[in-house]
Amino acid sequence: MKKNILVIPGDGIGPEVTTWGKAALEKIAEIFGHEFLFDEALMGHAAIEVTGEPLPDETLEKARKSDAILFGAIGHAKYDNDPSLKVRPEQGLLKIRKELGLFANLRPILLFDELLQASSIKPEILRGTDILFFRELTGDVYFGEKTRSEDRNTASDLMIYHRYEVERIAHKAYQAAQQRSKRLCSVDKANVLESSRLWRETVQEIAKQYPDVETEHMFIDNAAMQLIKNPKKFDVVLTANLFGDILTDEASQIAGSMGMLASASVGESTGFFEPIHGSAHDITGKDLANPLASILSAALMLEIGFGLKEEAKLLVDTVDAVLKEGFRTHDIADQTTNRFKVLGTAEMGKLVLKFLSQNSINS
Repeated sequence: MKKNILVIPGDGIGPEVTTWGKAALEKIAEIFGHEFLFDEALMGHAAIEVTGEPLPDETLEKARKSDAILFGAIGHAKYDNDPSLKVRPEQGLLKIRKELGLFANLRPILLFDELLQASSIKPEILRGTDILFFRELTGDVYFGEKTRSEDRNTASDLMIYHRYEVERIAHKAYQAAQQRSKRLCSVDKANVLESSRLWRETVQEIAKQYPDVETEHMFIDNAAMQLIKNPKKFDVVLTANLFGDILTDEASQIAGSMGMLASASVGESTGFFEPIHGSAHDITGKDLANPLASILSAALMLEIGFGLKEEAKLLVDTVDAVLKEGFRTHDIADQTTNRFKVLGTAEMGKLVLKFLSQNSINS
């Protein structure tokens, strides 16, 4: 298989972790005889510093020509501390989602048994959890009209959905549910929000086309509570952009760290694969970032983007093997014991590649 992959390192720890996501893809290509051709581009604060734009035209052109995109992270404390800035890194991420039609964000909450103790939630509550989130990605309050009054004392963001936007992601979520345990939970706030009433109404109609899938509707506040109280209750979760953003970050506590969670943003063509952990400027350049989420994002690219299930499984199994041997980065290590071998970003990345080679020989 020959594929063109665009790497967008982005901001903060993005360049540090994508180095190892890319290296894992190169190793997979070597093992299985694929040809992955890589290019690189700027986005976010890194792009603003060079071009003045969060998403340069050159990056967008490269993205459209690629078969998949491996992304790092976006954001900078400079913008967090100055809300008045008009040009912001996150604008680049929102624009590329819109331009590429990336309307569905898939976030698997993959729980490695070896990390049960890394979470603040009791192991007996977590064990056996396996959730796949479908977060709508190009509608909702993030893309609605935004206003600020002349006196700067009043602001509004329009929370808007069109029926077709709900329909297309609902179909993807139901099709995934059919391949899993045939359970789907749709999360909204239909008791208060008109956009959520449209959401629920549309999902109810789509559900009729998938009679083999059990559908549950849940309000966002209850879902946030149940996710911590009884995460095994969920299998496929379908929800809107804002609610999905919040719930999936909350779900990082199930996996023990944001540094373990990958995501895939897909539409009808090029897929966009990224860890969910953000730019983490407080640890940038300190060799503390966890590269495993980027490596697991590469696994999602192999499976979802290219249909290479065997290759993806080998990569995930390799990460599992590394954890089983007691290797950890700082964010997933229990600092109160000496049970684990704590590694930096580069050491962990190199170790995964070493294990990957060994696992390929053994299998």
